[in-house]
Amino acid sequence: MNTYRPEGLIGGTDQNRALLYSGVSGLEKAMATGAIIESRVMLCDKDMNLHVDLRGIVGIIPREEVCYSPSNEEVKDIAIITRVGKPVCFKVTSIEIKNGKTVAYLSRRAAQLDCYNNYVCEMLPGDILEAKVTHLETFGAFVDIGCGLIALLPVDCISVSRFSHPKDRLNCGKIIYTVLKSIDREKGRVFVTMRELLGTWEENAERFSPGQTVSGIIRSVENYGIFVELAPNLAGLAELKDDISASSIVAGRRAAVYIKSIIPERMKIKLVLIDCFDNDRESEDIEYFINLDNTKRLSHWLYSPRLCHKVVETVFEDYPT
Repeated sequence: MNTYRPEGLIGGTDQNRALLYSGVSGLEKAMATGAIIESRVMLCDKDMNLHVDLRGIVGIIPREEVCYSPSNEEVKDIAIITRVGKPVCFKVTSIEIKNGKTVAYLSRRAAQLDCYNNYVCEMLPGDILEAKVTHLETFGAFVDIGCGLIALLPVDCISVSRFSHPKDRLNCGKIIYTVLKSIDREKGRVFVTMRELLGTWEENAERFSPGQTVSGIIRSVENYGIFVELAPNLAGLAELKDDISASSIVAGRRAAVYIKSIIPERMKIKLVLIDCFDNDRESEDIEYFINLDNTKRLSHWLYSPRLCHKVVETVFEDYPT
């Protein structure tokens, strides 16, 4: 049975090594069974065909077999060129002898079609899935949810806390967990969310107490105060201590903040900014507030405290499938 994982995570499996390292016999077995295997693209020729490392056997993905588009959109050259040097998944479609060399013809498109029909289309909103960040834009992150199939993680779904750009939270190549939000089957577009895995307001706030001075990240500077993120799903509004220069308060810098009060019924944390300094930490590991081994699906998520009049929640069954 095929394993539908983001590209780059299939190559290290026992099945992949057995098929890839067994020469022609391994490729023949992969072709007969429809197995999805993975290897690295070595070059793209002038006809936009990809040449794949098959351990001494010539592997070619013809241009028309590089990508599957559920909406039948034309595949742009840049989508092909940018595969060079990266691992791709594929199925073996034929094996021939040409000029005394064994040539295996491969199809990434077939692997992606298999993944779309037998994995993505079987999902329901709320399903938790592994993903790999491939590209960042101001409006969100593009993530590989299996065999190079791309989903959009909108910026407002990365966390409840506000921030200016997905790069403030994610890096290309990072493996994350997301939750399926919706599928536009007509256009073949998939949307995922992440904030529901990062804890509720109360789960985050219970780690802090009034009177503490803690570290956070300045996310937004407004006329009425400074938003400081204490945790990925928790931010407070800070007032400025008198002896701090306003010019030093810049989004992205780290801050030491004093916690004045925590008010669950208003979902507020009041802070005083004591000091700020350059953020010299690299991207931190993401902490998930659910057991990913035992929990495979969410139906409903309530972020706000139950005694709060403002309700922040996600009801996954309300999203289209």
